[in-house]
Amino acid sequence: MKYLKLSLLSISMMMLSFAVKAADRVTVQLTDGIDNVAIKTKMEQTIATILTEANAAYEGKRQMNYSALGIPSSVQGALASLWENSPFVSMDTEIVEHCLTTGTGYQVRNIPILLKPTNPSDIAEDEDYQEAVVSFDKQGNLVSFYLSISMNLYMNVIRDNKEITDLRRRQLILDYVEQFRTSYNQKDIDFLEAVFSDDALIITGRVIQRKTGDGIRLPDKIVYKKQSKQEYLTNLKRVFANNRMIRVTFDEIEVMRHPVNKDFYGVTLHQGYTSDRYHDDGYVFLLWDFRDEEHPQIHVRTWQPDAYNSNGKGTQRIPKDEIFSLSDFDI
Repeated sequence: MKYLKLSLLSISMMMLSFAVKAADRVTVQLTDGIDNVAIKTKMEQTIATILTEANAAYEGKRQMNYSALGIPSSVQGALASLWENSPFVSMDTEIVEHCLTTGTGYQVRNIPILLKPTNPSDIAEDEDYQEAVVSFDKQGNLVSFYLSISMNLYMNVIRDNKEITDLRRRQLILDYVEQFRTSYNQKDIDFLEAVFSDDALIITGRVIQRKTGDGIRLPDKIVYKKQSKQEYLTNLKRVFANNRMIRVTFDEIEVMRHPVNKDFYGVTLHQGYTSDRYHDDGYVFLLWDFRDEEHPQIHVRTWQPDAYNSNGKGTQRIPKDEIFSLSDFDI
């Protein structure tokens, strides 16, 4: 049966590849991290099939043929949502990468992709280099395809683990952070609905510029607004509906475990947010609850600008002690 499944996957890739120029066909080689040859080959072919079909679909100005990919329906849906808002192509035709072992299976990171404009005729929308992460279960079956944080950020978080439980949860946090980030690119309101607790506190900061009556610049003021989960999601649905493209990136990440209630983690992220007509950079703080590891939830989500005019003389980065952190919230 295993060999039959592998053969069917190979046939699917061959059928898709006939429609692609030789230069656009992608091959994947996993150099280490997995000893089982059959599972390794299955994973390599799965990644190659997805990327090859992405290249063909973009070149052919069509949707990806998800049914021919031989992947679970849940991943097909996630890919379709990502493609609709952030179509992508593989940056390389030959990908050589390590395989990482996780608590639930395997993961391949650092897959270079280029997010393309949702409307190719829109010269105002830039191409965007990103990296993908692909996760598999222990049998090599595809579990997820997300936009990833960089490998150095990932390893910095993993290296800070204190014990086995902490390591497992840090891996889970990183997986969820990548899914959280990709959910904005996918406009996946259902994931955000599930991951925020019903009583989640949402805090958003806004910079107010001030001047005297004769035009002299005064220090900016950051005004914070509190929202409930439903208020936040209602506003977010409106944002999703009014923008063809939304892209979120994280280029800094800090994970802190609560010193007493060790099921709670604070995650601070430096976020870049871009939509059709708006861009900002700021700090996002997430308070995660891992008492139910199968269904971790976010109790607090904050956003604040990363820079403002705090002294009336010029824009400066927000001081580190002003960035929301675990110590700012009672647990």
